[in-house]
Amino acid sequence: MSEPDVSQAELRALLDKQAITEVILRYSRAVDRGDEALLRGCYHDDAVEDHGGSFLGPASDYIAAILPTLHSDRLMTHTVTNILVDLEGPGRATSEAYYLSFARYPAAEPPFETLTLARAVDRMEKREGVWRIARRNLRWEWNREQPIAETWARGGIGDPAILLHGGKKPNDPLYDAPPQRP
Repeated sequence: MSEPDVSQAELRALLDKQAITEVILRYSRAVDRGDEALLRGCYHDDAVEDHGGSFLGPASDYIAAILPTLHSDRLMTHTVTNILVDLEGPGRATSEAYYLSFARYPAAEPPFETLTLARAVDRMEKREGVWRIARRNLRWEWNREQPIAETWARGGIGDPAILLHGGKKPNDPLYDAPPQRP
């Protein structure tokens, strides 16, 4: 039995869903690496950020409010899972993505780390050929805090003193010049 031909509409839907997924993933990269320009590029200029009770207003104001954290040396990791995109017509979609985030607060007394699950329900719009967030509705699902306990698998990964860690922009391999091809 042969596979049916893919229509132009089906191909366009796949490309749109992939572009929206990449916006969601770029958001995580931007906040984890402290990349303000990349973060601003995830939103339309008139976008609204509803950060689940901690912020409600223009996304540009949200970004300005979190800049000190973005540019700090605080360790943050946002892992994105369960992305579902519903296309609603030309240039409009709703996406839902689960964010599992880790953050370390070494200056707190006592120092702690936190693991949080939240969902972002985004209204995405395609304007001038580019998908971006028009409105984000973040909702908190659960949180767990614990004292900082970094053991690196109790030494099983290697000597913690020599392990290389990621960093904020520009001090991360992501921002190194790409290797030249022969």
